[in-house]
Amino acid sequence: MGKIPVVFIAGPTAVGKTDLSINLAKKLNGEIISADSMQIYKYMDIGTAKITEEEMYGVKHYLIDEVEPDVEFSVVDFQQRAKIYINEIYENGKLPIIAGGTGLYINSLIYDMDFTKSKGNTKLRDELQKEADEYGVEYLHNKLKELDEKSAERIHPNNIKRVIRAIEVCLEAEEKIGNFKNDIKFNEDYYPIFIILNRDREHLYERINKRVDIMMSQGLLKEVNKLLEMGYNEKLTSMQAIGYKEIIKSLKGEYSIEDAIELIKRDSRRYAKRQITWFKRYDFAKWIDLDNFSDQDEAKSLILSYIEGLLRNL
Repeated sequence: MGKIPVVFIAGPTAVGKTDLSINLAKKLNGEIISADSMQIYKYMDIGTAKITEEEMYGVKHYLIDEVEPDVEFSVVDFQQRAKIYINEIYENGKLPIIAGGTGLYINSLIYDMDFTKSKGNTKLRDELQKEADEYGVEYLHNKLKELDEKSAERIHPNNIKRVIRAIEVCLEAEEKIGNFKNDIKFNEDYYPIFIILNRDREHLYERINKRVDIMMSQGLLKEVNKLLEMGYNEKLTSMQAIGYKEIIKSLKGEYSIEDAIELIKRDSRRYAKRQITWFKRYDFAKWIDLDNFSDQDEAKSLILSYIEGLLRNL
């Protein structure tokens, strides 16, 4: 078997990845693997903007609703499962489509990052544990934030073991990926077709704000309450996600629900900005500014033609 063609649909939150990926999957006989670090969790639907069964239009999806909220799910877990699904999809005569905005997850498939061969850097872990003991958990958490702000948002500072592991993964990834210019080694198993969606910044922020309002109207407050009632601790990695941690703090009386909503909007906008910065590293990708098209169907048609052209040349 030669290289497997894999379509990647990436971009910031609320840009329109879900809609495009469904459209492409239907026209290219594809199936979709989610590269979203929060949609993997069951019961967390509204706050993650998880696609519904109706919105799937019969297109099979993977890595959605696969684990309980109290399960630690890392980039290693994602990589292992995603590779299995990519092979299954391709062997069944369909096109694998990766759709999502978690950069480290996407890296684990595009680049040659074999985490399974790593037995763990015991010396590094010991050093990090000493730093936590000497300087405190916040010091260690800030170190993670400098390496991977997205992971730092999801992992509670008190979860020292998880913080240390995340730092280790980041450093290993940096070592393997290098500076994204000279030392990159691509995953030779795949032929990546990479699409990055973007929009005018102000329009994107409007879409994010509107999405948060929709989440609240759909019952995000009720969803968070239900998770807590089910026994899922607020300190879990999953419960530290944007949208959940703010609502939890509001329920604890730290600030009003109105303030929580504004914080969710603000943090979501900041996250989108970081995602765009991350994806700018992929200078081999095809960037599509959806706001440059008066008709979104025109944008979809252009992207479809671009992908079909590359597939024909394989």
